[in-house]
Amino acid sequence: LFKLGENSITLKSLLVLGILFILVIVLEKVVRERVVMRVFEKTELPEALEYGIARILGYIFTVIGFYMAFQFVGIDLSSLAFIAGAVGVGIGFGLQNIINNFVSGIIIFAEQPIAIGDRIEVGGVAGRVKKISLRSTTVVTNDNITMIVPNGDFISQTVTNWSHGDPKVRIRIPIGVAYGTDTALVERLLLEVAAENKKTLKDPEPSVFFTTFGESSLDFELAVWTSEMAQSPRRFISNINFAIDQKFREHDIEIPFPQRDLHVRSGGIEIKKAADSEESAAV
Repeated sequence: LFKLGENSITLKSLLVLGILFILVIVLEKVVRERVVMRVFEKTELPEALEYGIARILGYIFTVIGFYMAFQFVGIDLSSLAFIAGAVGVGIGFGLQNIINNFVSGIIIFAEQPIAIGDRIEVGGVAGRVKKISLRSTTVVTNDNITMIVPNGDFISQTVTNWSHGDPKVRIRIPIGVAYGTDTALVERLLLEVAAENKKTLKDPEPSVFFTTFGESSLDFELAVWTSEMAQSPRRFISNINFAIDQKFREHDIEIPFPQRDLHVRSGGIEIKKAADSEESAAV
């Protein structure tokens, strides 16, 4: 078909090269899943680290396999070194984000700020980590929506990992009551709500804080410890709010809303002056 340097490229050689590429890809997957992962099953390495090492070894295997395929069909890659260098510089500028995500993926595998199964929040995306690859991370939200997050976001942005280390966290729930309400009763009822919730930890104990005198309410804060932030955080907070509302209704405690007083002042004096000026003009 054509010549590449001193090598003659034929249709047969291209077909053989394509078959070898497919064979390398299939072998890489088989070796990674049937050999490497089985070896890791006998170790105590974290699952995310095992997966990362397996992926990196797979990429190395693929690159070596492609190189050997070129050599097998008689294509000398050394003759393409100059062209590959020039093309590489141009592609490098266009692939900065991809390279950044690739390097970030290596950093994630090395430092393990996140792992498969962790509940995380980054860049407005919240959910559970399903898969970590070298370029991106798959996150599944509570609505079962799969989000593909570039790995660079986990390095350049602030990441909240509810599952990292100790999953026990303290949740602060603000609540306001009307002026004149018995503050001691409010404190007692809020502590009862925390004690009656099965997902609330008993140690450390829940606390109630009288935070401030608001414009329209006395502002309190219920602080409870729980491990549910790694499982179903919105459901936990919702159940606490439902229980607070029911408890306050049972004891006739009002939850106020912002109010404004409007005072209308008489404009009789101004109208009289205007009338006097009209009479003077008529004379």
